[in-house]
Amino acid sequence: MSKAKHNVYPVLLAGGTGTRLWPVSRELYPKQLVKFIGDHSLVQSTVKRLEPVLDVNRVRIVCAKEHFHETARHMNGIGINPDGKIICEPCGRNTAPAVLLAILDILKKEEDAVLCIFPADHVIRNIKLFHDKLKSAIKLAEENHIVTFGIKPHYPETGYGYIEGGREVSSGACMIKRFVEKPDKKSAKRYLEAGNFYWNSGMFAFRAAVMLEEFRKFQPALLDIMVEISAKKSLLTKKRYEKLDNISIDVAIMENTKKGVVLPSDFGWSDIGSWKSLYDFLPRDKNNNVIDGDVVAEKTTNCFIMGRQRLIAVNRLDSMVVVDTPDSVFISDIENSRDVKNIVARLKQNKRKEYQQHRTIHYPWGSITLLEQKNDFKVTSLLIYPGSLYRMKNSPALIKQLVVVSGTVKADSGSGLRALGRGKAVLISRKGVTPILNSGDDPAEVICVETGK
Repeated sequence: MSKAKHNVYPVLLAGGTGTRLWPVSRELYPKQLVKFIGDHSLVQSTVKRLEPVLDVNRVRIVCAKEHFHETARHMNGIGINPDGKIICEPCGRNTAPAVLLAILDILKKEEDAVLCIFPADHVIRNIKLFHDKLKSAIKLAEENHIVTFGIKPHYPETGYGYIEGGREVSSGACMIKRFVEKPDKKSAKRYLEAGNFYWNSGMFAFRAAVMLEEFRKFQPALLDIMVEISAKKSLLTKKRYEKLDNISIDVAIMENTKKGVVLPSDFGWSDIGSWKSLYDFLPRDKNNNVIDGDVVAEKTTNCFIMGRQRLIAVNRLDSMVVVDTPDSVFISDIENSRDVKNIVARLKQNKRKEYQQHRTIHYPWGSITLLEQKNDFKVTSLLIYPGSLYRMKNSPALIKQLVVVSGTVKADSGSGLRALGRGKAVLISRKGVTPILNSGDDPAEVICVETGK
């Protein structure tokens, strides 16, 4: 492949909440931050598989404001300095505003560039084939095409949108004839037999200047507002942003442009949109089960069973999903497991915190995990990152005892900072704020027991 004429920027869209993967994926800790497969989260894996074709130090990640610090921590975890690489949306308005925000951010540094857009929560099995298609997509983008990766379907899936390909252009790509919404089973079978229909992957490649011109042509009002917002950081507020059209890049541009091409691809792609799709992607044991965690399975077949906190024992199950988390358990037949989104909607309607957060809540300084809570006491675990300070608010009605179980911290209980190592404890009964500092090189864990006076 000849060197691209423009610098190439990978852009990850990480704004989803992944309700179909509840109870592991939550609003405050969505699926792209979860380690479902191997040692890396989905957002980390998405970045890592771009090398060496793309320079990952040019990556931009568009995410929700509340996920900024955890996304930055995940980037640091794979050796990428997140400074200037994370673009925060005050609220989600679908993919068109997110893509436009990234384009305008990059054009502050470049006269023009090639952008490659990737959802941050997809997985790919054949990395070599993916790299080959990525090179082709960049070449097509340099030729002023707007490229979408179309996944060759192997079965009549009704959960994906489809793209119909027309005449061939170059590098194996075809002109886009039309986009088709998620079809019924009969239509999906017909598309499969036709051979020129592809799953819509949500991955794109294009020149920034070309896409900007299409926005100017088809979405001028959205472009004008976004240019104004992008020019002045103080204008990027929730009040202004939530007034934007909630519109996808497909509807805003791809269904209208004459420059769109689909690049047929078959590199083992999955959007990990449900427990069923995760089950289909992962390797299975001799009983056709996917098992992750401390599980004893007796006469059980074709199941997905996951739980990392305690023993799960199952007997004579077939084609079921069992997912255990510290505060919730989800059980379903595997074919209808995507319907968990309806349960999440009910939890949200009933104002249950389980739809939104785990027992562990992440902060810039570390995390707080609720271990036990009753009417007269509460036990939490504080994980404080190296070099971080946690300011613990105290209530005059509570007594708090802090016990260090790993690492070393300095805590001020009223008489100045005091160093506490493993096994050491301090009692706090005053009102105000108690600073807890981890000045060491390793994370520190502190157990906090709260009781009423």
